[in-house]
Amino acid sequence: MNYFNTEEPYLLFQKAVRNDIFVDKSMLIDAVASKIGTNSGYLCITRPRRFGKSMNAQMLGAYYTKGVESAALFEQLRIAAVKECQRHRNHHNVIFADMSRLPDFCSSYQEYIAAFIEGLREDLQEAFPALGRKKYSSISQMFRASKASFIFILDEWDSVFHQDFMTDADKYAYLSFLKNLLKDQPYVELAYMTGVLPVAKYSSGSELNMFDEYNFMNDTVYDQFFGFSEEEVRLLCIKHAKTVSFEELKKWYDGYYFHNGESLFNPRSVVKALSRGVCLNYWTETGPMNEIANCIEHNTAAVREDLVKMTAGIPVEAELDGYSASELQLNTRNEILSAMVVYGFLAYYDGHLRIPNHELMEKYQRVLARDSMGEIKEIVDSSRQMVEATLAEAPDKVAQMLEHVHDREIPFLQYNDENALSCVVTLCYLYARKDFIVEREAKSGKGYCDYLFLPKKHGKPAIILELKVDDTCESAIAQIKSRNYLEKARKYASQVLLVGIGYDRTTKKHSCKIEKSE
Repeated sequence: MNYFNTEEPYLLFQKAVRNDIFVDKSMLIDAVASKIGTNSGYLCITRPRRFGKSMNAQMLGAYYTKGVESAALFEQLRIAAVKECQRHRNHHNVIFADMSRLPDFCSSYQEYIAAFIEGLREDLQEAFPALGRKKYSSISQMFRASKASFIFILDEWDSVFHQDFMTDADKYAYLSFLKNLLKDQPYVELAYMTGVLPVAKYSSGSELNMFDEYNFMNDTVYDQFFGFSEEEVRLLCIKHAKTVSFEELKKWYDGYYFHNGESLFNPRSVVKALSRGVCLNYWTETGPMNEIANCIEHNTAAVREDLVKMTAGIPVEAELDGYSASELQLNTRNEILSAMVVYGFLAYYDGHLRIPNHELMEKYQRVLARDSMGEIKEIVDSSRQMVEATLAEAPDKVAQMLEHVHDREIPFLQYNDENALSCVVTLCYLYARKDFIVEREAKSGKGYCDYLFLPKKHGKPAIILELKVDDTCESAIAQIKSRNYLEKARKYASQVLLVGIGYDRTTKKHSCKIEKSE
């Protein structure tokens, strides 16, 4: 069998359960079971890559597939306590397909879809021998002729859209195929699809409008089953106490949100960090991170200010209405930002956008340094000199470089408040992220310092930077001392540089003072 009642999802999920690091999401089975055999049995759940979509699809296949004995696998999981759900266990005909798999030497959509259809045809003829004596004009006709009911689990439904050989006509043909296969068909007990991009992205008409769609922006039902909650991560840290701390995991991989505002961690990165004992960029290395830049390349001006603010740690207010563009090219600010949320590049909650965590923040430095960012790139390119001037304890040079950036008269970098000054400072010190972990509004001592630069390697000093608008750089230094901002920095470096930066809106002049604290 190719797709019909195979052991594949069981075997794959069995491997996942046997992993040393595993989080039980089996109650998804109960949530989905209530949809079987109803008019609501069309679910499309989309998430960024590596957020648990495939493992959950395998879990559903392992539980529902007829002929597979999965009782022992699930008796140790939470779903075992839901007795009424057991009537579904291994009692359904399941079509399970990983739609990201291509036939060997596939060079066209026609070859891709022909191989899938042929696999389904072979399965039906083997399972229902009587079908072999007739000819059918479509695969859906064969399904109807079987007089049986089926659960369809199609993982990564949209992956073929990213193949170079796909034309607009091919994409429409694929949507039409899925519509004919699934929509209003009496043999469909449940259709469960996963992907990265929402159905609405492609299906602007009625092709797949039977699906209830749940994505990063609108899921109030199934979001608990994708990604790790704070409680789940804490429990993993207790079990793997000798690896990395919860605080490190939170800084690196938290920053997304469940619909109720609770913390949502990137699951792949948490698992990798606990397995290897170190926090690194794991998720951002699983795909081409120039996707971030590609989202904004066609209309950089629309989101340039937003990206700079978020890189400075300032949330951006936005009213996003979902990701429903019918074309792959993104043009408006709303479409661009919505796409970045769907891809997982931004977090969106309560009307505000943020760069989720340290893992992604590091990648935005590369985006701001692209040619398409115009004058912003020029500032970023000179940020190495700002870092060098600070480490050389040259306050006049620091103030001079800030003056130079301010004199460019980039509208959103004009100092209406301290946030605008923060944007300038962030850009001017962007190079520092190469050698420092940069924390914005960092908790230390008796308050929160504006910027804390913690060295990644021994030998470099930590830097505490405090900003003042319409106040002096001396006042900024005094605040660092009086509120004991040095407390956290001294845990990372024996030497700390105190940097106070002031701006006078009347004279339009910057001032800087740098002190060394041993």
